[in-house]
Amino acid sequence: MPTETPTLTKKDFQSDQEVRWCPGCGDYAILSAVQSVMPELGIPKERLVVISGIGCSSRFPYYMDTFGFHTIHGRAPAIATGLKTSRPDLEVWVVTGDGDALSIGGNHLIHVLRRNVNVKILLFNNRIYGLTKGQYSPTSEVGKRTKSTPVGSIDNPFDPVSVALGAGATMVARSVDIFQKHLKETLRRVAEHQGSAFVEILQNCNIFNDGAFSYLTDKENREVEGLYLEHGKPLVFGPPGAERGIRLDAKAMRFEIVSLGNGIGPEDCVVWDESRPDPSLAFMLAQCHRPEFPTALGVLRKVDAPTYDAGVIAQIAQQQERMGTGSLEELLYSGETWQVAADGSITR
Repeated sequence: MPTETPTLTKKDFQSDQEVRWCPGCGDYAILSAVQSVMPELGIPKERLVVISGIGCSSRFPYYMDTFGFHTIHGRAPAIATGLKTSRPDLEVWVVTGDGDALSIGGNHLIHVLRRNVNVKILLFNNRIYGLTKGQYSPTSEVGKRTKSTPVGSIDNPFDPVSVALGAGATMVARSVDIFQKHLKETLRRVAEHQGSAFVEILQNCNIFNDGAFSYLTDKENREVEGLYLEHGKPLVFGPPGAERGIRLDAKAMRFEIVSLGNGIGPEDCVVWDESRPDPSLAFMLAQCHRPEFPTALGVLRKVDAPTYDAGVIAQIAQQQERMGTGSLEELLYSGETWQVAADGSITR
């Protein structure tokens, strides 16, 4: 008789470890959202694994009452690839930060995405190195004054969703730590996706980069600064009576902002298609930055494609069918072998 999955609650995913982030850190809100959504998935806890690298966000596995692995700096995607390939029955989530994933871990991130490994990647972006006390990160804006850039950063920052789209991720999304309803819905959609799912979560570091996203999170700005993507609906934003939309200027091949009214309606705006195979429009939207454009929130891309782990498993099955299962001992003793005696002598 198959055993029924027990009904779980948020509390079932809270570990007995004391949560140690700075008071007011956005990580608390993200942890709460993840722990709230996990029970809805109907997946036994023993099939869930959270893997992290190094950074404030990477303490996440300690606080989840699931299997977990706190790995080394930037290498969480590589560990996750190995685990998912060897244990396809597990649901593997990667928790990382803008420094961990886009600096030392950049190479590992792009390859887990291009391979379409069936893992879920949550990148907490606070635009700063918080764990090491306030140096600028790969997502810090030009001119950012920090301990490592006292007269202002001269680096052009990465846009995380643009990196993910460029690497070929089959699902790319963006949400905000304190937008709990939106974040939870994004996490639900991530959980159901088969393939590499990448979510940038804009997150406040109230100690070293407080207010980095206040232009978006302040209540009076949310309708003006946020573009909430909905599949099959036009790109429209702004408060009632002052709505604006995004239209494609086909001649210039760029998006433009238009005010609705005076003959211009939602039907004149771009209708968002997250399932479009060609990621070019999603990439164009990811490159639309303030102050000219609002920040796109939601799913930018979600397409189906063969996964890396399924492909590896299929290859193994094909080889086993053709050649048999064999054994490790037979492999080690096949061909030329040598025996090393206690006195150090070697015989073939």
